[in-house]
Amino acid sequence: MRAINTIVTTAGRPDDESMALAAFACQTLGATFEPRKKRSVRKMSQAFQANIIVAGKNRYDYYAYGAEEPFFFHPNSAAFRLKRIARGEAEPFLEAAQLQLGDTVLDCTLGLAADAMLAAYTVGEKGRIVGLEANPNVAFIVGQGMQTYDTTELPLTACMRQIEVVQSEAVRYLKTLPANAFDVVYMDPMFEEAIEESNNFEALRLAGEHVTLTDEWVQEAKRVARKRVVLKAHFRSEWFMKYDFQQYERVTAKFHYGVLKV
Repeated sequence: MRAINTIVTTAGRPDDESMALAAFACQTLGATFEPRKKRSVRKMSQAFQANIIVAGKNRYDYYAYGAEEPFFFHPNSAAFRLKRIARGEAEPFLEAAQLQLGDTVLDCTLGLAADAMLAAYTVGEKGRIVGLEANPNVAFIVGQGMQTYDTTELPLTACMRQIEVVQSEAVRYLKTLPANAFDVVYMDPMFEEAIEESNNFEALRLAGEHVTLTDEWVQEAKRVARKRVVLKAHFRSEWFMKYDFQQYERVTAKFHYGVLKV
């Protein structure tokens, strides 16, 4: 299958800031810049048969080839969940991960980094969070977003800035690591089944790499994790039983967490 190129453009009326953002994206991704010339994103994508990154005034929008809506970074989900934690409410991801201050976490499927931000909040500044994203464009959008997103919520800002984004496929990266390199290894592959409640992630689903859990991935995760491997999957997933994960069942949730203690 032919690889899809990526083109960077600007909003309809670019200013100096958006032009600078466009230049930075081109340099970082090795992408080509194409002036907007009053064309719609859809027309540009069809004309060049390419993904489109739009540099706006203070953020990037990413239109994967064929996508109707853009993927862009926002920490809304993490902000909501952090407020729940502050109120003393239970957080299923943290219950499964059992993180402690100073722990190190490898998130193999970063996405919008909501779980990684909760992990950063829990392990504190002495801990370490590394997030992997296979798709170069998504890794760029999320990495830049977390470093530049402007918010007055200090815990959220600190959590975003702490996460190290690495553009890599998970198994490939795991193989470069020594045994017991991270306390917790976390895996959240694209769901095998669509989850209606998660339609706000549809843009990410189109933009990101579609990966599935494999024997090799699980074995490498077990080798690299010092304490436990955590899996997030559809509640009907066969992965929990196939790979001996202890499934944390939640009556009203369409996805569950599973744990492998190592």
